[in-house]
Amino acid sequence: MNFLLLGPLSVRLNAREVHVSAPRQRVVMAALLLNANRVISVDRIAEYVWDGAPPPSAAATVRTYVMRLRQSLGEHASARILTRAPGYLLELGEHESDLGQFTAHRRRAAELAERGDLAGSSAELTEALALWREEPLADIPSRTLRDVEGRYLQELRLQTMELRFDAELALLRHADVVPELVRLVRKYPLREALVGKLMLALFHSGRQSEALDLYRRTRVLLVEQLGAEPGADLREVQRRILSAHDRPRTPAPVAPRAATPVAVAGSAPAAPWKGPGRPSPAQLPSVPPLLSAHSGALARVEHFLTTRALPAGTVATAVITGRGGVGKSVLALHTAHAVRECAVHGQLYADLGGGPRPLTARTVLLRFLADLGVPRGEIPTEESERESLYRSLTSGRRLLVVLDNAQSTAQIRPLIPGSGGSRLLVTSRRRLADLEGAHTLSLGPLDEAGSLELLGSIVGPARVGAEPRAARMVLTVCAGLPLAIRISGTRLLERPHWSIGDFARRLTDAPRLLDELCAGDLGVRPCLDADHAGLRRTAPTAVDPAEVFTALGAAEACSISSGRVAELFGCSEAKAEEALDALVEANLLGAPRAGRYWMDALLRAYAGERAQEYTVQQRGRPFMRAG
Repeated sequence: MNFLLLGPLSVRLNAREVHVSAPRQRVVMAALLLNANRVISVDRIAEYVWDGAPPPSAAATVRTYVMRLRQSLGEHASARILTRAPGYLLELGEHESDLGQFTAHRRRAAELAERGDLAGSSAELTEALALWREEPLADIPSRTLRDVEGRYLQELRLQTMELRFDAELALLRHADVVPELVRLVRKYPLREALVGKLMLALFHSGRQSEALDLYRRTRVLLVEQLGAEPGADLREVQRRILSAHDRPRTPAPVAPRAATPVAVAGSAPAAPWKGPGRPSPAQLPSVPPLLSAHSGALARVEHFLTTRALPAGTVATAVITGRGGVGKSVLALHTAHAVRECAVHGQLYADLGGGPRPLTARTVLLRFLADLGVPRGEIPTEESERESLYRSLTSGRRLLVVLDNAQSTAQIRPLIPGSGGSRLLVTSRRRLADLEGAHTLSLGPLDEAGSLELLGSIVGPARVGAEPRAARMVLTVCAGLPLAIRISGTRLLERPHWSIGDFARRLTDAPRLLDELCAGDLGVRPCLDADHAGLRRTAPTAVDPAEVFTALGAAEACSISSGRVAELFGCSEAKAEEALDALVEANLLGAPRAGRYWMDALLRAYAGERAQEYTVQQRGRPFMRAG
């Protein structure tokens, strides 16, 4: 099976080409391929299919296109297209698409360069570029897809060419690269990186006057077309040529630690800090065992962080979201430990504290800069200056930055490392949809099999097997939340004289369920408190989501519709739906199914506590709202 995208779209199965003829199905196929092994939402696909103006029926029509696409591909290939909320995911091995093979060659090139094998690195980059046939997406009838993804692919190709030229120039193959560089500079006359490489190649080939004339012509073009002078890097190339400081050198034997490595995509020169040495922090905490139910999620995030090639100036960013206690931090730390070998310059870690008092970026920057070797007395007090210094120190390096329990995108942005191969891994209760370019994985509750496995790993499979019905009663109350299951297992382990049935009765009969789900410093209630504290504020004329949540607790509701909330609060159904969606966003309500929003046992218990607190505060008057 081979999916070809670096040219006309083509799907080949066992040497047979499968032709996807319907234009809009081709758009869907291309969108899935460009996001292989990542969920792409139905809304995003619709934006591509209808060029930013989808009709009201777009979601249903996209599902029809996907169904027909599966039929066109046949049973074997169509099985790779998985339905994953809020859209679809195309599962592909690295070597099953030309884009995946291209990314693999780039990764191996970076690894070889890191070891000092510049010739091997150049050869890998040459193989990567050989996979390109023609202009990608030219046969895809979507202007939006071509504008967004087509430009990304072209930039990726140019970056790869530049990396190969860097390797060739470092190997003193100056004359060999001049013809190709001349052709590219004619095509991209304002791309200063290419102009600088051609100037160096000409100079080292004994053509100094041509190199300086190229600089003059480029400067005129930049001033006339952009109203800007050449950048600092290109001016430095000219200065070196004028001073004859950068004369041709005799090739030296390649030594793994002496050779200058070719940077990975988007890399910049080494950071300018002049301190005694830049340390390589190793701050990842230890981590409990990973749930086997989360092994697939681990593989997906790890694959993204280690194989995703990005345009210059961007950082590969993965976000793991989900309600409190679902296992985000454990999954993130397992991922971080799995990819730490790729972060050759170290790992930075900060728990941003997703509660009501999160850490500020200013505070975290102070620590990160000190960890990167900046004396505390020399760290700027101005936040913007701290951010600039942080980006400079991290640019050109391959760091892994892990930000746990983030509350907002604004908290994260100043902590994004400078470009150059670093990776950013974030956990948050919120989806952080405004974090541009992030790959998001939503971690949901465990299913029954995963829940039973986790409980059995704590109290022993034999104990669970002896009382399967009671165990399922406990797990029903725990609602698939790993934290609640761990607490239940811990309490049973500490009290071997309890049967699981005894504990199940305690949970189902408890006047305050969440009091039972507490062990040591672990508790479900603090997680729910943090979710409640994170409820976004609404406009004064809107329905307050916190009031809706309290009303649900007073009614002991398992589920509710937006229409019913509109009746209770005397508002429009649109405003009721807005409040309910805010509760879903805060993980205090389940996403709607068949038009109804639902609450599991833990959420019902917490909502009931909120309603009781309101009644006490109002001197015994139960929660009511005029309808």
